[in-house]
Amino acid sequence: VQREAVVNTDGPMMIVAGAGSGKTRVLTYRIAHLIYKGVDAFNILSLTFTNKAAREMRERIEKVVGNEARNLWMGTFHSVFAKILRVEATKIGYPSNFTIYDSDDSKSLIKTILKEEGLNPDVYKPGMVLSRISLAKNNFISVGEYQKSAEVQADDIAAGKPKLGFLYEQYSKRCFHAGAMDFDDLLLKTFHLFNEHPDVLNKYQQKFKYVMVDEYQDTNHLQYLIIRKLAAVNRNLCVVGDDAQSIYAFRGANIKNILNVEKDYPDLKVFKLEQNYRSTKTIVEAASNIIKKNKYQLEKNIWTDNEQGGKIKVFKAESDNEEGSIVAHSIFEEKMNARAKDSEFAILYRTNSQSRAFEESLRRLNIPYRIIGGLSFYQRKEIKDMLAYFRLVVNPVDEEAFKRVINYPTRGIGDTTVNKIMLISRQQDVTLWHVARHIEQYGFEGRVKRAVSDWADMIEGFSLQSETKNAYDIASEVAKASGILRHLYEDKTLEGVNRYDNVQELLGAIKEFSERTDIEEKTLATFMQDVALLTDSDQKDDNEDKVTMMTIHQAKGLEFPYVFVVGLEENLFPSQMSL
Repeated sequence: VQREAVVNTDGPMMIVAGAGSGKTRVLTYRIAHLIYKGVDAFNILSLTFTNKAAREMRERIEKVVGNEARNLWMGTFHSVFAKILRVEATKIGYPSNFTIYDSDDSKSLIKTILKEEGLNPDVYKPGMVLSRISLAKNNFISVGEYQKSAEVQADDIAAGKPKLGFLYEQYSKRCFHAGAMDFDDLLLKTFHLFNEHPDVLNKYQQKFKYVMVDEYQDTNHLQYLIIRKLAAVNRNLCVVGDDAQSIYAFRGANIKNILNVEKDYPDLKVFKLEQNYRSTKTIVEAASNIIKKNKYQLEKNIWTDNEQGGKIKVFKAESDNEEGSIVAHSIFEEKMNARAKDSEFAILYRTNSQSRAFEESLRRLNIPYRIIGGLSFYQRKEIKDMLAYFRLVVNPVDEEAFKRVINYPTRGIGDTTVNKIMLISRQQDVTLWHVARHIEQYGFEGRVKRAVSDWADMIEGFSLQSETKNAYDIASEVAKASGILRHLYEDKTLEGVNRYDNVQELLGAIKEFSERTDIEEKTLATFMQDVALLTDSDQKDDNEDKVTMMTIHQAKGLEFPYVFVVGLEENLFPSQMSL
């Protein structure tokens, strides 16, 4: 069946790939087979779940077909669409060097709007507002439709949050004003681009003669609509997935996309990869017996030739502390008896907040551990400060970056001055950058005027240089001229030394990026896009010998010899919200 799925390349097809069934191998050889048949690599679009998965698959394909693999369009939905939008952004009114806002930037913007409008942040919690906006975008509800919908308005009023539609409108306007898109916009704006500019859609339909989508069960409605558009001309669409592994409904994923593929494509060929190469018979049978109770599913019979394996152990604990103790002692005993490494063990839970009891128990037994999904390198304050400078150099109208660093390190531009700049910006409907660039026209005088003017001159100078210099050359100059390196170097506390080292590590990563041979564009803008699209699973692998702790969602696609699934309690796993 694997071979059939590889050699059948034309027309719509679906590969139903059970867990551990060699799906990645099939996808790798399918793409290699297309190139071997004479299809140009740049005519193949392959959409994966993480950037890391794309990188690993590209490396595998390269081993089979050589350097031609570098021309593949391969990556996550967000990274591929960001690449398209960079080229086409001006057609929808954005600069090509638009900023990609992460959730912290978005929440910060919402907090600013709440403050300006005098709305209570305890009623309109920024995280909740952002989730509501995200849900609207992923369900294809525009600001206008949101505000016109009697049903949506009634829901908001009943929830005591009648201003959500207004906040959605203001948030969208401010993002546009700042030349910024959030993660949801990368999908939404791509759809609008294709919808409103048939010539652009036609260009990419002709370009992508073969479209492949991995983890199709985790696509949302918007992703589904874009895929259908892209594959409409050549109809060489291959979707790969498993309805039994659909775990992202809380993020808008729609399982109907994979269940209804046959309705969309009556001539669909279906290949089922049903042999599991990864797990023991006991685990495969247990999983199948639970999944077969799903109401809607694609029929398949997962089986394995592997050994029977040990029985699944079930422990009942009286409290979370006792549960932590049982797991930690089990790991300790297994290490002693089987000479297992710490890195062979994983503890999986439903939410990050469950980690405390396990951390304490592991520490008591001196068992080292790491938590996936904790504060990542790029979320640290000193890194975000440095990146904010880089963002401004690439896109000076980026308002969140502007507010973050106009007075960091301190240069005599206090909160009063910043608030005045923000007020003028709102009243005159101009960007913060415009006010700073023409500070003398707005009544600022003396030291403050000079400080703002000097800072804006510095940013503009680097902005012009960034178009011709590589990422590392410009980044190292910005790090020095901004005063950040000196500021951190002068802090001789342990924390200060760590922060300085972290910024040096960031500069090292940019140097590495600038020396890569597999990419043409080595500008700061390209590096910033790569950073903005990083996910937890794309962070550098920590090869240290430690027990891994993470949520079930973060464990997707990973393998460990010893796994503890904890917190299997009513309303916690599965979550009350998913019932």
